[in-house]
Amino acid sequence: MKKDDTAEVLSIEGREVAVTHPDKPYFSKQTKLSKLDLVRYYLSVAPGALAGIRDRPLVLKRFVNGAEAEAFYQKRAPAQRPEWLRTVTLSFPSGRKAEEVVINDAAGLAWIVNLGCIELHPHAVRSGDLDHPDELRIDLDPGPGVSWEDVRRVALEVKSLLDEMGLRGWPKTSGSRGIHINIRIKPRWTFVEVRRAALALSRAVERRAPTLASSKWWKEERHGVFLDYNQNAKDRTTCSAYSVRPVPDARVSTPLDWDEVPDCDPADFTVLTVPQRFAEIGDPHRDMDAKPGSLEKLLELADEDEKSGLGDAPWPPHFRKMEGEPSRVAPSRARSKPKDAVKESTDKKPRTKMPLLVIANSPKKDAALAGLERWKRRHPKVARLLVVDDVLLDSMRGRSSTWTRIRVNLRHVPEALRPPQETPDPDDDPTREWREARALKRPK
Repeated sequence: MKKDDTAEVLSIEGREVAVTHPDKPYFSKQTKLSKLDLVRYYLSVAPGALAGIRDRPLVLKRFVNGAEAEAFYQKRAPAQRPEWLRTVTLSFPSGRKAEEVVINDAAGLAWIVNLGCIELHPHAVRSGDLDHPDELRIDLDPGPGVSWEDVRRVALEVKSLLDEMGLRGWPKTSGSRGIHINIRIKPRWTFVEVRRAALALSRAVERRAPTLASSKWWKEERHGVFLDYNQNAKDRTTCSAYSVRPVPDARVSTPLDWDEVPDCDPADFTVLTVPQRFAEIGDPHRDMDAKPGSLEKLLELADEDEKSGLGDAPWPPHFRKMEGEPSRVAPSRARSKPKDAVKESTDKKPRTKMPLLVIANSPKKDAALAGLERWKRRHPKVARLLVVDDVLLDSMRGRSSTWTRIRVNLRHVPEALRPPQETPDPDDDPTREWREARALKRPK
């Protein structure tokens, strides 16, 4: 190990990796961690972390000023990179292409962490076949106020369904408030087919646990735990196993055995505790690649849904409009249909327009939540009438930036008491300038 004033050079499996500004604070609130501490954490769990990203193109989510500052996404591999680092060229739904890094060893892992990659974001494909995923991803995303107990109950419901489908799910904590369940599959199906299977699974779990689970894309229609089927669309990534999350206690997205799920607590898995767990029990997902499964039964379930009148569901906003996809306009913004529009079947309930207010926009989640509390203090009578699912916390993602949007649904508030839309406080949407400029360029 070599050290100078601005870098510490680590010798890792015969390769040298410079950790620049090693003492730079990356976590400074509840947990105190430097950049070098973070690199050392990843090296301590490298076999497990590499199992989740090996031979997969990576999106670099970079926190160059630490976990408490704003992050940005970088799809393209940095021009200045080690000659031994692999890359692969991906094409995206927009038609664009990007050369992304592929990390296969501990030296490469340390190198991307030095770039500020607190989390690891691999695609669901291997570099040898970029059009056929080998992983179906189930993201259990609890709404505001939903209990951890409910998340675990939905996870066990997913396991039950997967058992019936002849598939094995591999659970891990998300490192925040949710649970991820990954399923190794044979790389036979396209992204569209894998997403279709995930949608069928989400709807089936919702039918089994209607008070706990939701497959609805629009947040104003959700309740409980959302099963995010769109994480299986092309170009989507989620944090992989052993990723550190940018939360005050430096939680880790930690692989579990199923018998751990009923009693686990996500707060138990942090940068400070996971290395010892890994040294004692190894990686619970070590055999994940052994027996890839088939999607045939889930796709049969999708066929049954379509025969019963359940078609496609909304895609992520940056995708082109897909054949068979319903309106991509939130129910609260949907306009009345023109008179000559085709009438909906009588067995389908029309969507109700939801009364939503935007309360806050900010790159900093804490600032957005503080804005929500100020709004509640200004409107105490209204705040008392809100239920858990009426507060919508949106993690917004632009091309290279992220921010938090908070909305409230006034459906439980009598119309006479509903306040008007005010200027959000704070109102720091990092994409506004770009969107306004684009709007000016559109032909009138």
